[in-house]
Amino acid sequence: MRIMRSQEKWQSIIEDQQSSSLTIIDYCRQHKLSLTSFYAHRKKLDVTQSGFIRAKVMQQVEFETRQPDNINLSVGNATLTFPSSIPASYLAQLLRECAQ
Repeated sequence: MRIMRSQEKWQSIIEDQQSSSLTIIDYCRQHKLSLTSFYAHRKKLDVTQSGFIRAKVMQQVEFETRQPDNINLSVGNATLTFPSSIPASYLAQLLRECAQ
């Protein structure tokens, strides 16, 4: 039987998944959610506004702190620089997205 959920409920589900340490697949399995529905509602709600870009890590990632007030993340020829005041939760989410 198909369960109907409101947009508010899907927003809550998607936010819960993002704050969890689970991949989307594992989260959906654990909460008995359809992957297709999850992705469709995420797209419909445009929850990508957090600024994260999904990336697949293709090589070893090195972390360096070149300046005391910056955090640098280097992947291949690309380097991302963040202020040291960036919330740890933001960096954690970024690393989770890169690992998927």
